[in-house]
Amino acid sequence: MENPEIQEEKKLPFDNLFLNAGYVNGKNEWWMYVFGVCAAMLGYFLFQVVMLFPLINAAINNGITFSQIQSDPEILFNPDKIGLNKNIVLALLFGMFVFALLGLYLAVKKLHYKSFLSVITSYDKFRFGRFFFAFGIWGLLIIIATLVGYFLNSEDISIQFDPVNFAILVGVTVLLLPIQTSTEEILFRGYMLQGLSQVFKNGISPLIITSLLFGVVHMSNPEASAFGWAVMLPYYTIFGFFLGALALLDEGLELAMGIHCANNLISSLLITSPNGVLKTDAIFVAKSENPGGEFLTWFVLAAITFTIFWLKYRWKNFNLLIK
Repeated sequence: MENPEIQEEKKLPFDNLFLNAGYVNGKNEWWMYVFGVCAAMLGYFLFQVVMLFPLINAAINNGITFSQIQSDPEILFNPDKIGLNKNIVLALLFGMFVFALLGLYLAVKKLHYKSFLSVITSYDKFRFGRFFFAFGIWGLLIIIATLVGYFLNSEDISIQFDPVNFAILVGVTVLLLPIQTSTEEILFRGYMLQGLSQVFKNGISPLIITSLLFGVVHMSNPEASAFGWAVMLPYYTIFGFFLGALALLDEGLELAMGIHCANNLISSLLITSPNGVLKTDAIFVAKSENPGGEFLTWFVLAAITFTIFWLKYRWKNFNLLIK
């Protein structure tokens, strides 16, 4: 007679351990996933409503009228225009993700009765080695790309280093920014990817859908208004697809979380720009932006990073992306 555990293993619907982790853990009714996404969004928007009060107050004290705010709501998130310290605005922006993560956590634990770890990785423990390896590779590549850009185009990129404000920036970003990037990864590449896989019975359809959703939600960023959806939607969608592919190939979010964290954290510390969503007291400030060139640079960095991961982790089973 066959071992019951072997019989059970044969019933698993996916070749991918990460997708199976979503299937075998807790309750998985479709409406629970809808509720979980709504819980994360509720936490996000509730904090956004709360933080509007100090931002509006600062704007009015700085001579901005209600009519100006109504015609251009994004003015509230521009520290220079409302006369508020950049690090305070940055901390408030990150606060939205703290509450979004809390909403998602409660849904996973109290509604699905799942281990929160099961929407992050298929392994018994979070693989910190992979997270920090990915963080280091992507962070190093961003530093190199930024320095090359500075030396080749010093007229459009200048140094604005302020030791005191930069030190505060480091504290804010190290403490809160990993929560922002982790929330996005767990929601899109973890929770939603696992949930949709149980609807479509494969990995590739959820990967495409969550990547497109990742791109769409970022269209509220200032750079989307500045450069248009035709440029920014493909960028964010492809970035989401890249991170999702890594999550499926590695059967966990550790590599994707490391890259996303390094991308936002190192960028926030290194360089800021007029149309960037995070306006910080970074070391460099770009006077103008070239989204096409940045897109091309990203492709090069992604190709190098994927090659390093492929060689290091010896990925051979690309069915992990599909089945």
